[in-house]
Amino acid sequence: MQRKFSARLTILVAMLLLVTGCGAGPNAPTRLIKQVTDGVEKTIGGIKLLHILLVAQGDGSAVLVGTMINDGATPEQLTALYVNGIPASVTPIAPVLAPNTPLIFAGETANALAIIPNLNVKAGKHVTMQIGFNRSGSETLEVLVRDRSGEFADVGPDVISAS
Repeated sequence: MQRKFSARLTILVAMLLLVTGCGAGPNAPTRLIKQVTDGVEKTIGGIKLLHILLVAQGDGSAVLVGTMINDGATPEQLTALYVNGIPASVTPIAPVLAPNTPLIFAGETANALAIIPNLNVKAGKHVTMQIGFNRSGSETLEVLVRDRSGEFADVGPDVISAS
């Protein structure tokens, strides 16, 4: 009786592992998703993108939030930034990312500003962002659009000073 119970329990545990996917290990695709409401994280060549997301504005535009860091040894230049095919208005124009110096979009320490005019996307939706650099190449990202409330209440072109 004990053997039958043990055998059945072993089979049940093995089936549960197969059905739930727990046997996929630490590299399971569902474990490697990095996008949450904090934004997208991605590495493009020597550029790290951190917490990339958009904040919808009342006029239908959106403002980029996030940080870009050049981990390489030579300067990089942001050469393209499009959202759903709409070019972003970036200040400063075509900013240069010096090695180990962050380019910060939005917030108290912002040193850059990117506005996507006439995006007209509601908060909670994802949009396609194409971003390109002169040395590291380009990448397409699926970026979350957040509303201008809570921690993003002060995010907007009228409250960001690009220097």
